[in-house]
Amino acid sequence: MKGAGAYMHKNIDDRKCKWIDLINGSGNVNTIYIINFDGDPDDGEGSGACSPGPRPLPWPELINERIDWAFNNYLCEAARAEWLFDDYVPALQPYTGTEIFAEAFGCKVQYPDNNMPFAIPLYQNANDAASMKIPRVHDTPLDDIFEIAARLRQKAGRGAVMRLPDIQSPLDIAALILNKEEFYVAMKEDPQLIHDMIGKTKALLIDFIDEWFAEFGRDYIAHFPTYYMEGGITLSEDEIGAFSPAMFDEFVLGALNEFSGRYGGIGVHSCADSEHQWANFQRVRGLKLLNLINEPEFIKRSNNMYSDTVALWPIDGSPESAEAPGWLESCPDRARVVISFRASSRREAVDIASRAEEICARRMAVHFK
Repeated sequence: MKGAGAYMHKNIDDRKCKWIDLINGSGNVNTIYIINFDGDPDDGEGSGACSPGPRPLPWPELINERIDWAFNNYLCEAARAEWLFDDYVPALQPYTGTEIFAEAFGCKVQYPDNNMPFAIPLYQNANDAASMKIPRVHDTPLDDIFEIAARLRQKAGRGAVMRLPDIQSPLDIAALILNKEEFYVAMKEDPQLIHDMIGKTKALLIDFIDEWFAEFGRDYIAHFPTYYMEGGITLSEDEIGAFSPAMFDEFVLGALNEFSGRYGGIGVHSCADSEHQWANFQRVRGLKLLNLINEPEFIKRSNNMYSDTVALWPIDGSPESAEAPGWLESCPDRARVVISFRASSRREAVDIASRAEEICARRMAVHFK
C-alpha cells in the first residue's frame, strides 16, 4: 500500500474550511454531508475501494494490531477522498471505549470478546468514594493511548489529522467510578461528594487534554460523531436524562462552560432522553455543535429548538441509507446541519454524493437568498 501522503487529495483543506464555516456560522455553508462506505476491494468499481480489515477490539495486549489497523484505515480513508467528494476528513483513530478515564482512577475493566470494554465501578458505596485520588496521566493506562497516537503520527506524518479518544464528561466519568444507584442518591443527599468527584475527574481530563493538544495539535476529528474541529473540545454527556434541570445546573453546566472557555468552544454528543435539559444546553457558552440521538419526533423538535443557535448533527435512530434522513424534510432552512448517508458500493456512494450536493445547494440557496 502506498504512503498516506500520496493519497491526500487537495480538497481536504476545502473540506476543513467547510466544517469551520458550518460550526462557526461564519460562511455560506449551512449543510454538510458524510457518506459512510464499507467498500469491498473487489467490487468491480476500479481502484479506490479499500478495506483495512476487521477492527481489533481495544484491548491492551493488542496495541500493535490496533496501530496497524488504524494506519491502514487512514490510508483507506485518504484513498476514498480521491474519488468520493463528500465532506469527510480522513483521520488517524486511536480508538477506545468509554472506560479509559474511569480505569485511570482504578476501575477494573471488563473486556468482552465481542464488544467494547467497559468499566466496573471502583466504589460500591458513596462513603468510600471520598478517598478517590487524582492520578498522574502517564502512571495510568492512558499512557498507552499516547503511545498509540504517537506511533500513528510517526507512521502517517504530522499532516495527518488525529481523532480524539472517547472523552466522557466529568460527571459521566464520575458516574462510572461509583455504583450508579449510589451516585444518583448522593447527588441529592451528599452533593458535596459528587462535586468533589467531578472536580477530580475534571482535573484528570484537563491534564490529559492539555497534553494531548500540545502533542498532537488543536485540529482534530471528534470521537463521535466524526466532525472536524480547530480548537475547542468535544465530549459525551449521556447521564443528563436521569436527573432534573436543576441538577444539570448544579453538576454539569459549570464544567461544560469551564471546558469551553479553556479550549475555545465545545461540541457535545448526547444519546440521553434530554428534552427537559434543552434550555440548559442553550446556556452552554461557546457550544459549537450538538449531536443528539433519539427517536424521530424528538429529533424534529430538537432541530426546531436549536435551528438558530448551534450546528446540529441529528441522528434519529433510523438505519443510515442511500436516502436523506427523514428529519431533513421538516428541518428549518436556517438550521446548520450535518446529513449522513450509507452506501453499499462505490457506485452507490458516488450517486449519493451527486444527490447530496443538490440537497446542499437547495438548502443554501434558500438560507442565503
